[in-house]
Amino acid sequence: MRDIYNDGKYLDSNPSWHMEDSVWKASNILKILKNNKLKPSSVVEVGCGAGEVLRNLAVKMSDIKCLDGYDISEDAYSLAKTKETEKIKFYNKDLMEADSKKYELLMAIDVFEHIEDNFTFLRNMGTKAEYKIFHIPLDLSVQSLLRMKPILETRKSVGHIHYYTKELALALLEDTGYEILDYFYTSGSLELPNRGWKANLLKFPRKILFALSPDLAARILGGFSLMVLAK
Repeated sequence: MRDIYNDGKYLDSNPSWHMEDSVWKASNILKILKNNKLKPSSVVEVGCGAGEVLRNLAVKMSDIKCLDGYDISEDAYSLAKTKETEKIKFYNKDLMEADSKKYELLMAIDVFEHIEDNFTFLRNMGTKAEYKIFHIPLDLSVQSLLRMKPILETRKSVGHIHYYTKELALALLEDTGYEILDYFYTSGSLELPNRGWKANLLKFPRKILFALSPDLAARILGGFSLMVLAK
């Protein structure tokens, strides 16, 4: 695979590095932590991108003493490093090759669908913290498979090379040694603005079907992701 994260291609396609979604992502991270009564004092994010998720968590969670972000992309690091504070630090390196520092919580927010060898990545990552939070796009749905264009577009524009349903995502985590503690769907297609006219067209049927059956809505119409807490 071309290194689209360091050759400028990803930055050209995504100049904001998805910073506009960070408040929404952070709110869902806070939700799963609150649901499970977790208050970690040290957090690390793998594939932290522009660093906005960590910055938002630092604002909302005053008890956190340490928030570290790792990203192998020089482009992402150049955006993130401007947000460093006493608590928040960013590193342009692979966490797996960093020192043996342990954290209470590790986050991989929209990450492992980009990784070629995601099995090895997930197995190695498990040693870095007691609790892990994953946010996983669910690109596979009846609608996306019938059209195929949405899947190919995510491959080209945001570099997804693995594709999941809820069941496949959870099975991958279990296969790589994780114990699933909690999960819920996140509804970017319903809650985030500027998703495009096609997403807007499907907004109402998605909302109705999701109210009736979240699993069916995700499986048939798509447009959802999965927030997972694991050990």
